[in-house]
Amino acid sequence: MAPPEARSASSRTVPARPNLAFRQLRGRLSPGEFAAAVRRSAREIGEQVSCDARYVGRVESGEIRCPNYAYERVFRHMFPGLTLPDMGFVPREAVRGRGARAAAAGAAPLAPDPDHRDTRIQICEESDVLRRAFITGGPAAALGFAALHPVEAAAAAVSAPVPGPRTPPVTRAGAAEAAAVEEAVRHIRLLDDRHGAEGIYRRAAQPLRAAYELLDADVQRRSVSDRLHAGAGELAITVGWLAHDSGRFDDARSHYAEALATARVCGDAALEAHAFCNTAFLARDAGRPREAVRAAQAAQQAAKHLASPRLLSLLALREAGGWAGLADRSGCEQALARAERLFAAGPRDGDPEWMTFYGEAELAGLEAQCWSALGDAERAADHARRAVALQDPHFTRNIALFTAELAGNLAAGGAHEEAAAAGVRVLALLKQVRSARIRTMLDATARRLRAHRDRGAVDDFLARHAASAAAESATGGGVPGAGAGG
Repeated sequence: MAPPEARSASSRTVPARPNLAFRQLRGRLSPGEFAAAVRRSAREIGEQVSCDARYVGRVESGEIRCPNYAYERVFRHMFPGLTLPDMGFVPREAVRGRGARAAAAGAAPLAPDPDHRDTRIQICEESDVLRRAFITGGPAAALGFAALHPVEAAAAAVSAPVPGPRTPPVTRAGAAEAAAVEEAVRHIRLLDDRHGAEGIYRRAAQPLRAAYELLDADVQRRSVSDRLHAGAGELAITVGWLAHDSGRFDDARSHYAEALATARVCGDAALEAHAFCNTAFLARDAGRPREAVRAAQAAQQAAKHLASPRLLSLLALREAGGWAGLADRSGCEQALARAERLFAAGPRDGDPEWMTFYGEAELAGLEAQCWSALGDAERAADHARRAVALQDPHFTRNIALFTAELAGNLAAGGAHEEAAAAGVRVLALLKQVRSARIRTMLDATARRLRAHRDRGAVDDFLARHAASAAAESATGGGVPGAGAGG
């Protein structure tokens, strides 16, 4: 452990210098859209980075003075010929020098260089504390994951020891702990985007408990306290969504209520809007459409001063889903028109970080759900087909979801063979994604198509679906309460 003088030196910060060069590279893309471009570029060269709007903001604010090696390779791939200084970063040797090595060894730096102190804070935030508090990893853990289902292997990255009676309590929380909570949220969301909720939910509940324990720790700065509350609330919503998508509606409702209470305690309007947004979605899926409308309207009230048309657009879609569930076509159409108008206003720097999934594909997919609920299968199929075509490949789970919606809408509209073909595509995606909600939708499509099994494509789908269901049951992949899924 570093001596007190070294620790106190590392806790002092200096104002970061904004990275204007990187901001220019982002151009007219929103932080969320740029983050999606970074993830796509990473996949092109075989890298895996959890880039999101908050990471982009940290780079542009100067908080991240030099990216890690994975991000450096991705940025060099995106901007050929540019060096780190060309992108506005500090050269790597400047943050891997004598001061950083001395701090890592537990000694105070030879000279109290402010840049080196800032570097040590960054290293601490992005490595040791994060892994210690929330995420297990390393070569030994990786070897242990090799025999598991790929979803389980990915989910193990978010597991952490549950604090017990012998675990020393955290007595003081700072920026490093806040950053750890924020990174846990990003990591879990990334896993959900790729693999769906099942296999992740139980493990994700562990860092959530740790995050709420940190709220009882001593925090000296209000800014850190606000980050901890916001991070814990976002983590509660994220874990609630995993429960929601796994068919555990009561658990989801509890987590969303916890996030809403946290938002009210710290006066965080953005967190409150997010909690109400997910509550509305859950109420719709649970067959409580009137509650869905009320929750969506409460979310819009909380978000009205947040300067994010895209957020208001999504909240209008949540309201539209409630109206559709009430068979109120007029109310639904009005909300849909409002959602489209707000979406057309474009992205803003103030868009919440968690909304990186909300693009044209999600807009089309949610509209498809509304038209399906209103009984307009042909219109629903058109929107679902558009949602599949527009979806970013990063969001594997959503591709499976929209394709399952398409299969159901086609089956309802009488296009049985096309529905069966879409169903087969979903079954292929379910080898990578586990979602009770998607499987429930596919089960409904299979039931509708059984009367048409004399057709070759339909019979093939039904056989594959039955084999998949049997395999899922044999491996214990079923989820309690999945039959109630949306």
